[in-house]
Amino acid sequence: MSHTLTLNVPESLYSSLVRKADQAGQALEVLAVQLLATATRPVASDPLEEFIGAFNSQGIDWADQHDAHLGQALHEG
Repeated sequence: MSHTLTLNVPESLYSSLVRKADQAGQALEVLAVQLLATATRPVASDPLEEFIGAFNSQGIDWADQHDAHLGQALHEG
């Protein structure tokens, strides 16, 4: 079963979708359905999620500085 969905989107978004569809050699509607399907796909659960915040990592900037921290650890190791 399929349904028709009408969306009003800003010109900039429409233009971007048209370009991506052209680059992929697909109809705009096909690309839009693929993007919507990807956006609504359930996210797989992360087995490590239960440990987030479980211990003190001694740092608050890992997300921004992970490369520097890893490089320092390799240098010291």
